[in-house]
Amino acid sequence: MSQNSDKISIKDFPKSFISVIVLIIFLAVFMIWDQSYWWESRDEYSFGYLVPLFALYVIYDRKELILSLLTKVDGSSSADQKANGLWICNFIALSGFIAGVFLYLVGGLLRVATMPQNPATLAISMGFALMLLSSVFIFSSETIYEEKIVLKNRLKLTFLFLFPALIWLISAPLVSVLETKIRVFLLTQVTIIVFTLMDFLGFEIERQGNVLVLPKGVVGVEEACSGIRSLTACLFAGSFLASVYLSKFWKKIVLVLMAMVFAVLTNLFRSGFLTLWAYFYGSEAINDHWVLPIIGDIGSVHDVMGMAVLLLTTIGLLCLLPILNFDLNKFLNKLADTDSSK
Repeated sequence: MSQNSDKISIKDFPKSFISVIVLIIFLAVFMIWDQSYWWESRDEYSFGYLVPLFALYVIYDRKELILSLLTKVDGSSSADQKANGLWICNFIALSGFIAGVFLYLVGGLLRVATMPQNPATLAISMGFALMLLSSVFIFSSETIYEEKIVLKNRLKLTFLFLFPALIWLISAPLVSVLETKIRVFLLTQVTIIVFTLMDFLGFEIERQGNVLVLPKGVVGVEEACSGIRSLTACLFAGSFLASVYLSKFWKKIVLVLMAMVFAVLTNLFRSGFLTLWAYFYGSEAINDHWVLPIIGDIGSVHDVMGMAVLLLTTIGLLCLLPILNFDLNKFLNKLADTDSSK
């Protein structure tokens, strides 16, 4: 039994559904207010302003699938569902919900009582993710017609909300200690790799910590060059593209991992290019502005290369989409049909 989703209105949903939706919206608004501090104050998280819009778009894009699962009635008995591990999933969902409430309350109280801080924001984000996913599973035990939904469909419905739930963990800053360690690690690796490559190619260069000594000055590989900024932005872009354009879970994981790889590689290209620019034109030339004949001033060399990192990564991810979506069996069947028609 299923009803056309176009004919379904909010009045058709049980009051428990509506109550949960209102609660989730309220929790999301508070979380957005908290994270907006970081989006405004830190450049590497400025992409966060897009996160609410993209999360809503993903839900809207999956509206038909969500409604179809909430209106689909299956004849499986409750005994069959228990045999498939329903009680285990319910226990995990309930535990996740309780943990989510605890984290959100601790983070929320900490945020209200003090100034914005990383642990509070991270706790709120993790709590929201756990509560959203757990709520979807717990409150989807019945369709809007009060008929049982089988376990498989409840899990499918929960997975449809993975992006709207987990994307907030990327737009929120990590705990300061962990973030600092990641920055220092990336910073050191970038410096070592750029120095090693230029030294191997025969350039006159010397490394002093995170400072590269060149014939025409020195270049300090600062925190902005660690790649943490491009890494978070590229993770967001990869997660969104994977969520919207890929169906299988393993393909989504591959695209997100490739987003991280592309971010690291393009940042190495950026750092190497800036070092070469400073080698030939002097260290101060990195801050010189490029002026194009028609467009005019497009920004400093440093800023332009920073934007190039995001552009190159996005192009790389877009090129991977048709590869990951390629269906070999479908292609072979099409070839077989073409041959038979001849």
